[in-house]
Amino acid sequence: MTDLTALALDALIFIGLAWTAWRVLQRSIPIAVIPIIIGLLLAATGVLPASWGVPSKLGDQIGFLGVLLLAFTAGLETRQSAHLPSAANAAPLPRPQALRFIASAGMALLLPFVAGTLAAHYYFTGLPGWEAPKGGAWMGSLAIGLCIAVSALPVLIGIIRELGPLHRPLTQIALRIAVIDDAVLWTGLALLLLAAEGGSLLASASPLTAVAVGVLVVLAFAGRLAQRAQAAPPAWAVWIALPVFLVAGAWASSQLGLHALLGAYFGGAMVPSTWSRRVPVERLGQFALIGIAPLFFGHSGLKIDGSVLGWASLQASLALLVVAVAAKLVAVLACPPSATLSRRDALAVGALLQCKGLMEIVAATILRDKGLLSEHAFAALVTLAVLSTLLTGPFFRALVKRRVTADAHGRHAV
Repeated sequence: MTDLTALALDALIFIGLAWTAWRVLQRSIPIAVIPIIIGLLLAATGVLPASWGVPSKLGDQIGFLGVLLLAFTAGLETRQSAHLPSAANAAPLPRPQALRFIASAGMALLLPFVAGTLAAHYYFTGLPGWEAPKGGAWMGSLAIGLCIAVSALPVLIGIIRELGPLHRPLTQIALRIAVIDDAVLWTGLALLLLAAEGGSLLASASPLTAVAVGVLVVLAFAGRLAQRAQAAPPAWAVWIALPVFLVAGAWASSQLGLHALLGAYFGGAMVPSTWSRRVPVERLGQFALIGIAPLFFGHSGLKIDGSVLGWASLQASLALLVVAVAAKLVAVLACPPSATLSRRDALAVGALLQCKGLMEIVAATILRDKGLLSEHAFAALVTLAVLSTLLTGPFFRALVKRRVTADAHGRHAV
Protein backbone atom coordinates (compact mmCIF):
# COMPACT_ATOMS: atom_id res chain seq x y z
CA MET A 1 0.00 0.00 0.00
CA THR A 2 1.40 3.40 -0.96
CA ASP A 3 2.20 6.08 1.60
CA LEU A 4 -0.51 8.36 0.26
CA THR A 5 -3.14 5.62 0.45
CA ALA A 6 -2.14 4.84 4.03
CA LEU A 7 -2.33 8.55 4.87
CA ALA A 8 -5.80 8.76 3.31
CA LEU A 9 -7.02 5.82 5.42
CA ASP A 10 -5.35 7.37 8.45
CA ALA A 11 -7.14 10.67 7.92
CA LEU A 12 -10.44 8.93 7.19
CA ILE A 13 -10.34 7.06 10.51
CA PHE A 14 -8.95 9.66 12.91
CA ILE A 15 -10.16 12.90 11.29
CA GLY A 16 -13.21 12.00 9.20
CA LEU A 17 -14.71 9.35 11.48
CA ALA A 18 -13.95 11.39 14.61
CA TRP A 19 -15.59 14.50 13.16
CA THR A 20 -18.64 12.50 12.01
CA ALA A 21 -19.06 10.92 15.45
CA TRP A 22 -18.75 14.34 17.05
CA ARG A 23 -21.54 15.73 14.88
CA VAL A 24 -23.76 12.66 15.31
CA LEU A 25 -23.39 13.02 19.08
CA GLN A 26 -24.45 16.67 18.65
CA ARG A 27 -21.09 17.90 19.97
CA SER A 28 -21.95 16.60 23.44
CA ILE A 29 -18.45 15.11 23.73
CA PRO A 30 -15.34 17.27 23.25
CA ILE A 31 -13.95 16.44 19.82
CA ALA A 32 -10.46 16.15 21.26
CA VAL A 33 -11.20 12.86 23.02
CA ILE A 34 -12.94 11.08 20.13
CA PRO A 35 -9.83 10.15 18.08
CA ILE A 36 -8.21 8.96 21.31
CA ILE A 37 -11.19 6.71 22.04
CA ILE A 38 -11.06 5.37 18.47
CA GLY A 39 -7.35 4.64 18.84
CA LEU A 40 -7.82 2.93 22.19
CA LEU A 41 -10.63 0.75 20.83
CA LEU A 42 -8.57 -0.24 17.79
CA ALA A 43 -5.57 -1.04 19.99
CA ALA A 44 -7.65 -3.10 22.43
CA THR A 45 -9.51 -5.09 19.75
CA GLY A 46 -6.73 -5.43 17.17
CA VAL A 47 -9.26 -5.29 14.32
CA LEU A 48 -7.23 -2.88 12.17
CA PRO A 49 -5.44 -4.87 9.41
CA ALA A 50 -1.66 -4.32 9.39
CA SER A 51 -1.77 -4.19 5.59
CA TRP A 52 -3.55 -0.82 5.77
CA GLY A 53 -0.37 0.85 6.98
CA VAL A 54 -2.14 2.70 9.79
CA PRO A 55 -0.68 4.53 11.66
CA SER A 56 1.10 5.94 8.62
CA LYS A 57 4.48 7.64 8.71
CA LEU A 58 3.10 10.71 6.96
CA GLY A 59 0.18 10.75 9.39
CA ASP A 60 2.64 10.73 12.30
CA GLN A 61 4.47 13.72 10.87
CA ILE A 62 1.34 15.71 10.03
CA GLY A 63 -0.23 14.92 13.40
CA PHE A 64 2.91 16.06 15.19
CA LEU A 65 2.80 19.35 13.28
CA GLY A 66 -0.80 19.71 14.44
CA VAL A 67 0.03 19.19 18.10
CA LEU A 68 2.97 21.60 17.76
CA LEU A 69 0.50 24.20 16.53
CA LEU A 70 -1.83 23.34 19.43
CA ALA A 71 0.98 23.84 21.95
CA PHE A 72 1.91 27.11 20.24
CA THR A 73 -1.67 28.43 20.38
CA ALA A 74 -1.88 27.33 24.02
CA GLY A 75 1.10 29.58 24.67
CA LEU A 76 -0.59 32.41 22.78
CA GLU A 77 -3.78 31.97 24.82
CA THR A 78 -1.83 31.97 28.08
CA ARG A 79 -0.24 35.30 27.19
CA GLN A 80 -3.23 36.84 25.43
CA SER A 81 -6.23 36.96 27.76
CA ALA A 82 -8.39 38.55 25.07
CA HIS A 83 -8.85 35.12 23.51
CA LEU A 84 -10.57 33.83 26.64
CA PRO A 85 -14.37 34.12 26.68
CA SER A 86 -15.43 37.55 27.98
CA ALA A 87 -11.96 38.20 29.35
CA ALA A 88 -11.29 41.14 27.11
CA ASN A 89 -13.24 43.54 29.32
CA ALA A 90 -12.39 41.93 32.64
CA ALA A 91 -11.04 44.46 35.14
CA PRO A 92 -7.80 43.67 36.97
CA LEU A 93 -8.30 42.34 40.49
CA PRO A 94 -7.41 44.48 43.53
CA ARG A 95 -4.14 43.41 45.16
CA PRO A 96 -5.64 41.45 48.12
CA GLN A 97 -8.01 39.60 45.80
CA ALA A 98 -5.21 38.97 43.32
CA LEU A 99 -3.03 37.44 46.03
CA ARG A 100 -5.91 35.26 47.18
CA PHE A 101 -6.53 34.23 43.59
CA ILE A 102 -2.89 33.30 43.00
CA ALA A 103 -2.85 31.33 46.26
CA SER A 104 -5.97 29.44 45.13
CA ALA A 105 -4.39 28.68 41.75
CA GLY A 106 -1.27 27.44 43.51
CA MET A 107 -3.30 25.21 45.82
CA ALA A 108 -5.30 23.85 42.87
CA LEU A 109 -2.02 22.75 41.29
CA LEU A 110 0.05 21.81 44.34
CA LEU A 111 -2.43 19.61 46.20
CA PRO A 112 -3.25 17.34 43.20
CA PHE A 113 0.47 17.18 42.36
CA VAL A 114 1.41 16.09 45.89
CA ALA A 115 -1.53 13.68 46.19
CA GLY A 116 -0.82 12.16 42.77
CA THR A 117 2.90 11.83 43.45
CA LEU A 118 2.40 10.13 46.81
CA ALA A 119 -0.33 7.83 45.47
CA ALA A 120 1.92 6.88 42.56
CA HIS A 121 4.98 6.27 44.73
CA TYR A 122 3.28 4.22 47.43
CA TYR A 123 0.80 2.34 45.27
CA PHE A 124 0.66 2.72 41.48
CA THR A 125 4.36 2.31 40.65
CA GLY A 126 4.28 -0.93 42.60
CA LEU A 127 1.76 -2.42 40.16
CA PRO A 128 3.08 -4.78 37.47
CA GLY A 129 4.46 -2.86 34.50
CA TRP A 130 4.16 0.60 36.11
CA GLU A 131 7.81 1.17 36.98
CA ALA A 132 9.34 3.96 34.88
CA PRO A 133 12.04 2.75 32.45
CA LYS A 134 14.32 5.66 33.43
CA GLY A 135 14.82 7.97 36.36
CA GLY A 136 13.89 5.69 39.24
CA ALA A 137 10.77 5.35 41.34
CA TRP A 138 10.51 8.95 42.49
CA MET A 139 10.97 10.41 39.01
CA GLY A 140 8.20 8.15 37.70
CA SER A 141 5.98 9.17 40.63
CA LEU A 142 6.64 12.87 40.01
CA ALA A 143 5.73 12.36 36.33
CA ILE A 144 2.39 10.80 37.29
CA GLY A 145 1.79 13.54 39.88
CA LEU A 146 2.39 16.20 37.24
CA CYS A 147 -0.20 14.60 34.95
CA ILE A 148 -2.68 14.39 37.83
CA ALA A 149 -2.27 18.14 38.48
CA VAL A 150 -3.05 19.24 34.90
CA SER A 151 -5.90 21.59 34.09
CA ALA A 152 -6.34 21.58 30.31
CA LEU A 153 -6.62 25.19 29.16
CA PRO A 154 -7.39 24.69 25.42
CA VAL A 155 -10.11 22.05 25.93
CA LEU A 156 -11.49 23.94 28.93
CA ILE A 157 -11.91 27.04 26.76
CA GLY A 158 -13.95 24.97 24.28
CA ILE A 159 -16.11 23.41 27.00
CA ILE A 160 -16.81 26.81 28.56
CA ARG A 161 -17.81 28.26 25.20
CA GLU A 162 -20.29 25.39 24.89
CA LEU A 163 -21.68 26.13 28.38
CA GLY A 164 -22.67 29.62 27.23
CA PRO A 165 -22.84 32.95 29.09
CA LEU A 166 -25.27 31.95 31.85
CA HIS A 167 -22.55 30.74 34.22
CA ARG A 168 -19.84 33.11 33.00
CA PRO A 169 -18.77 34.41 36.46
CA LEU A 170 -17.80 30.91 37.59
CA THR A 171 -16.31 29.81 34.29
CA GLN A 172 -14.24 32.99 34.10
CA ILE A 173 -12.70 32.22 37.50
CA ALA A 174 -11.86 28.69 36.35
CA LEU A 175 -10.24 30.04 33.17
CA ARG A 176 -8.09 32.51 35.04
CA ILE A 177 -6.84 29.75 37.34
CA ALA A 178 -6.26 27.43 34.37
CA VAL A 179 -4.15 30.08 32.63
CA ILE A 180 -1.83 30.26 35.65
CA ASP A 181 -1.74 26.49 36.16
CA ASP A 182 -1.11 25.85 32.46
CA ALA A 183 1.99 28.06 32.48
CA VAL A 184 3.24 26.43 35.70
CA LEU A 185 2.59 22.96 34.23
CA TRP A 186 4.84 23.54 31.23
CA THR A 187 7.52 25.06 33.45
CA GLY A 188 7.31 22.10 35.81
CA LEU A 189 7.46 19.67 32.91
CA ALA A 190 10.63 21.35 31.63
CA LEU A 191 12.20 21.24 35.11
CA LEU A 192 11.31 17.56 35.51
CA LEU A 193 12.89 16.71 32.16
CA LEU A 194 15.98 18.75 33.03
CA ALA A 195 16.26 16.91 36.34
CA ALA A 196 15.94 13.55 34.58
CA GLU A 197 18.33 14.46 31.75
CA GLY A 198 20.67 16.66 33.80
CA GLY A 199 23.77 14.48 33.66
CA SER A 200 23.40 13.45 30.04
CA LEU A 201 22.55 17.02 29.06
CA LEU A 202 25.79 18.34 30.53
CA ALA A 203 27.79 15.46 29.09
CA SER A 204 26.41 16.03 25.60
CA ALA A 205 26.71 19.83 25.70
CA SER A 206 27.95 21.29 22.44
CA PRO A 207 28.10 24.66 20.66
CA LEU A 208 24.55 23.94 19.45
CA THR A 209 23.43 23.76 23.09
CA ALA A 210 24.69 27.28 23.66
CA VAL A 211 23.00 28.42 20.45
CA ALA A 212 19.71 26.85 21.60
CA VAL A 213 19.88 28.69 24.93
CA GLY A 214 20.67 31.88 23.04
CA VAL A 215 17.67 31.39 20.78
CA LEU A 216 15.31 31.08 23.76
CA VAL A 217 16.85 34.20 25.36
CA VAL A 218 16.46 36.12 22.10
CA LEU A 219 12.82 35.04 21.79
CA ALA A 220 12.07 36.21 25.33
CA PHE A 221 13.93 39.50 24.82
CA ALA A 222 12.31 40.16 21.43
CA GLY A 223 8.85 39.47 22.82
CA ARG A 224 9.36 41.82 25.76
CA LEU A 225 10.83 44.54 23.55
CA ALA A 226 7.96 44.27 21.05
CA GLN A 227 5.40 44.37 23.86
CA ARG A 228 6.77 47.73 24.98
CA ALA A 229 6.53 49.19 21.48
CA GLN A 230 3.63 51.58 21.04
CA ALA A 231 2.63 50.63 17.48
CA ALA A 232 1.74 47.05 16.52
CA PRO A 233 3.16 45.77 13.21
CA PRO A 234 0.87 45.10 10.23
CA ALA A 235 -0.94 41.76 10.16
CA TRP A 236 1.26 40.38 7.35
CA ALA A 237 4.37 40.96 9.46
CA VAL A 238 2.80 39.12 12.41
CA TRP A 239 1.94 36.16 10.14
CA ILE A 240 5.61 36.01 9.11
CA ALA A 241 6.85 36.30 12.71
CA LEU A 242 4.61 33.62 14.25
CA PRO A 243 6.22 30.65 12.41
CA VAL A 244 9.63 32.01 13.42
CA PHE A 245 8.66 31.94 17.10
CA LEU A 246 7.16 28.45 16.69
CA VAL A 247 10.05 26.87 14.79
CA ALA A 248 12.77 28.59 16.80
CA GLY A 249 11.25 27.57 20.12
CA ALA A 250 10.63 23.96 19.06
CA TRP A 251 14.16 23.62 17.63
CA ALA A 252 15.82 25.12 20.69
CA SER A 253 14.01 22.88 23.19
CA SER A 254 14.83 19.82 21.06
CA GLN A 255 18.52 20.75 21.04
CA LEU A 256 18.44 21.07 24.82
CA GLY A 257 17.25 17.47 25.13
CA LEU A 258 13.72 18.52 26.05
CA HIS A 259 10.69 18.07 23.82
CA ALA A 260 9.79 20.20 20.80
CA LEU A 261 6.31 20.77 22.26
CA LEU A 262 7.81 22.61 25.23
CA GLY A 263 9.61 24.99 22.91
CA ALA A 264 6.47 25.48 20.80
CA TYR A 265 4.54 26.47 23.92
CA PHE A 266 7.35 28.78 25.04
CA GLY A 267 7.47 30.39 21.60
CA GLY A 268 3.73 31.11 21.74
CA ALA A 269 3.97 32.51 25.26
CA MET A 270 6.71 34.91 24.14
CA VAL A 271 4.65 36.44 21.32
CA PRO A 272 3.52 39.92 22.43
CA SER A 273 -0.20 40.18 23.12
CA THR A 274 -0.38 43.21 20.82
CA TRP A 275 0.79 40.94 17.98
CA SER A 276 -1.44 37.95 18.71
CA ARG A 277 -4.52 40.19 18.74
CA ARG A 278 -3.95 40.70 15.01
CA VAL A 279 -4.34 37.01 14.14
CA PRO A 280 -7.27 34.60 14.73
CA VAL A 281 -5.68 32.53 17.51
CA GLU A 282 -8.90 30.67 18.25
CA ARG A 283 -9.32 29.65 14.61
CA LEU A 284 -5.71 28.48 14.43
CA GLY A 285 -6.30 26.31 17.48
CA GLN A 286 -9.55 24.94 16.08
CA PHE A 287 -7.87 24.15 12.74
CA ALA A 288 -5.15 22.21 14.52
CA LEU A 289 -7.64 20.53 16.88
CA ILE A 290 -10.09 19.39 14.21
CA GLY A 291 -8.04 19.16 11.02
CA ILE A 292 -4.53 17.92 11.93
CA ALA A 293 -3.91 17.01 15.58
CA PRO A 294 -6.50 14.14 15.64
CA LEU A 295 -3.87 12.08 13.81
CA PHE A 296 -1.47 12.58 16.72
CA PHE A 297 -4.03 11.78 19.41
CA GLY A 298 -5.50 8.86 17.50
CA HIS A 299 -2.02 7.42 17.02
CA SER A 300 -1.29 7.95 20.73
CA GLY A 301 -4.21 5.67 21.55
CA LEU A 302 -3.50 3.23 18.73
CA LYS A 303 0.18 2.78 19.61
CA ILE A 304 -0.61 1.66 23.14
CA ASP A 305 0.06 -2.03 23.54
CA GLY A 306 -3.38 -3.62 23.45
CA SER A 307 -2.31 -6.12 26.11
CA VAL A 308 -2.06 -3.35 28.73
CA LEU A 309 -5.65 -2.24 28.06
CA GLY A 310 -7.98 -4.24 30.20
CA TRP A 311 -9.93 -4.29 33.41
CA ALA A 312 -6.82 -3.70 35.53
CA SER A 313 -5.90 -0.64 33.47
CA LEU A 314 -9.45 0.73 33.72
CA GLN A 315 -9.45 0.17 37.49
CA ALA A 316 -6.19 2.10 37.77
CA SER A 317 -7.62 4.91 35.62
CA LEU A 318 -10.73 5.13 37.79
CA ALA A 319 -8.58 5.22 40.94
CA LEU A 320 -6.45 8.00 39.42
CA LEU A 321 -9.65 9.84 38.47
CA VAL A 322 -10.85 9.72 42.08
CA VAL A 323 -7.50 11.07 43.30
CA ALA A 324 -7.43 13.83 40.68
CA VAL A 325 -11.03 14.99 41.15
CA ALA A 326 -10.96 14.79 44.96
CA ALA A 327 -7.68 16.72 45.16
CA LYS A 328 -8.98 19.52 42.90
CA LEU A 329 -12.23 19.82 44.85
CA VAL A 330 -10.49 19.82 48.23
CA ALA A 331 -8.02 22.43 46.94
CA VAL A 332 -10.71 24.94 45.89
CA LEU A 333 -12.67 24.32 49.10
CA ALA A 334 -9.57 24.80 51.26
CA CYS A 335 -8.50 27.93 49.38
CA PRO A 336 -11.37 29.35 47.30
CA PRO A 337 -10.37 31.96 44.70
CA SER A 338 -12.95 34.44 45.99
CA ALA A 339 -14.38 35.04 49.44
CA THR A 340 -17.82 35.54 47.90
CA LEU A 341 -18.07 32.01 46.50
CA SER A 342 -20.35 29.55 48.23
CA ARG A 343 -19.14 26.01 48.74
CA ARG A 344 -21.21 24.81 45.80
CA ASP A 345 -19.78 27.54 43.57
CA ALA A 346 -16.26 26.58 44.64
CA LEU A 347 -17.02 22.93 43.84
CA ALA A 348 -18.32 23.99 40.41
CA VAL A 349 -15.01 25.78 39.74
CA GLY A 350 -13.18 22.63 40.87
CA ALA A 351 -15.30 20.54 38.51
CA LEU A 352 -14.01 22.63 35.60
CA LEU A 353 -10.40 22.59 36.80
CA GLN A 354 -10.28 18.80 37.03
CA CYS A 355 -10.57 18.65 33.20
CA LYS A 356 -7.40 16.98 31.87
CA GLY A 357 -8.06 17.12 28.13
CA LEU A 358 -5.28 17.37 25.58
CA MET A 359 -2.65 18.82 27.86
CA GLU A 360 -2.40 15.73 30.02
CA ILE A 361 -2.08 13.53 26.94
CA VAL A 362 0.60 15.83 25.52
CA ALA A 363 2.46 15.87 28.86
CA ALA A 364 2.14 12.09 29.25
CA THR A 365 3.38 11.55 25.69
CA ILE A 366 6.45 13.69 26.37
CA LEU A 367 7.15 11.87 29.64
CA ARG A 368 6.70 8.45 28.03
CA ASP A 369 9.03 9.38 25.15
CA LYS A 370 11.65 10.39 27.74
CA GLY A 371 11.27 7.12 29.67
CA LEU A 372 9.62 8.62 32.76
CA LEU A 373 6.34 6.75 32.20
CA SER A 374 5.83 3.09 31.39
CA GLU A 375 3.34 1.87 28.80
CA HIS A 376 0.97 0.76 31.57
CA ALA A 377 1.09 4.16 33.27
CA PHE A 378 0.71 5.95 29.94
CA ALA A 379 -2.36 3.89 28.98
CA ALA A 380 -4.00 4.58 32.35
CA LEU A 381 -3.24 8.32 32.13
CA VAL A 382 -4.64 8.57 28.59
CA THR A 383 -7.81 6.82 29.77
CA LEU A 384 -7.90 9.18 32.77
CA ALA A 385 -7.71 12.19 30.42
CA VAL A 386 -10.65 10.88 28.41
CA LEU A 387 -12.78 10.14 31.50
CA SER A 388 -11.92 13.45 33.14
CA THR A 389 -12.79 15.47 30.03
CA LEU A 390 -16.09 13.62 29.55
CA LEU A 391 -16.95 14.23 33.21
CA THR A 392 -16.32 17.99 33.17
CA GLY A 393 -19.48 19.35 31.52
CA PRO A 394 -22.05 17.06 33.20
CA PHE A 395 -20.35 17.43 36.61
CA PHE A 396 -20.39 21.23 36.37
CA ARG A 397 -23.99 21.34 35.14
CA ALA A 398 -25.13 19.06 37.98
CA LEU A 399 -23.53 21.28 40.62
CA VAL A 400 -24.84 24.49 39.10
CA LYS A 401 -28.31 23.05 38.54
CA ARG A 402 -28.58 22.09 42.19
CA ARG A 403 -27.45 25.58 43.18
CA VAL A 404 -30.07 27.19 40.93
CA THR A 405 -32.74 24.85 42.29
CA ALA A 406 -31.75 25.67 45.86
CA ASP A 407 -31.86 29.40 45.12
CA ALA A 408 -35.33 29.03 43.58
CA HIS A 409 -36.62 27.17 46.64
CA GLY A 410 -35.17 29.89 48.87
CA ARG A 411 -36.98 32.62 46.94
CA HIS A 412 -40.27 30.71 47.08
CA ALA A 413 -39.88 30.24 50.84
CA VAL A 414 -39.47 33.99 51.26
